[in-house]
Amino acid sequence: MNKLISLLLLLSVNALASDNEIFVDQVGATANIDLEQLGSGNIIGGLTAVAGTMTALDLDGTSMTLDINQIGNNNKYLGDMYADSYTGFFNFDGDTNTFTSKMDPTNAFGADNSNVNVQVTGSTNTFTLDLATAALSSGTDLDWTVQGSSNTINADIDVDGATNYMNIDGDSNTVNYDGDGYAGGYFHLTQDGDSRAFTVDQASTLDNDWLKITSWGSNGTVCVNQDDQGTAVGC
Repeated sequence: MNKLISLLLLLSVNALASDNEIFVDQVGATANIDLEQLGSGNIIGGLTAVAGTMTALDLDGTSMTLDINQIGNNNKYLGDMYADSYTGFFNFDGDTNTFTSKMDPTNAFGADNSNVNVQVTGSTNTFTLDLATAALSSGTDLDWTVQGSSNTINADIDVDGATNYMNIDGDSNTVNYDGDGYAGGYFHLTQDGDSRAFTVDQASTLDNDWLKITSWGSNGTVCVNQDDQGTAVGC
């Protein structure tokens, strides 16, 4: 029987700045967490002693579902997850938001069979996603849909048969993708817009990586590096 050992959830409202803060610290075999914030200058993260300077939220367990909705501008999401069979739904609507997520950064459980979906509508947002270490993202399915301009996406995945699909619509968007590990990974990037900047590094050790880029627009740079020796690559 799955048991939720502890879940600590607090909504803190700053009366002066009218900003909201949610911190989460959860430990247990199963968790299903749904968080939504409307407005600007909000934070979802972990426990902190000083308002406005949260650390990453802490979710520990063998399986979990996390649903995050932030609607507004200048919001922050900071998350550390330790789980297997992790399902994440992230929806961000607004400008100048920050999303930073690390899934099992210390090899506590693994990140097999993770299903992560990121939906973005807005401009000048920054998204950083680190998924697994030491090629633990077996069977992972990662999907991005980004609509807007001047967004930056940084994705670092230790692949093990993982797939990563990005659909981007807008000008002056930047994608930095680093896929390594010990088994092949598939990355498909579809983009429409001008002045794009793509850097793709794939370095699965002694295995195959697949890449497909479909791009419409003018101006910009595209850098692709593949190395099956698992060594560092770069433009």
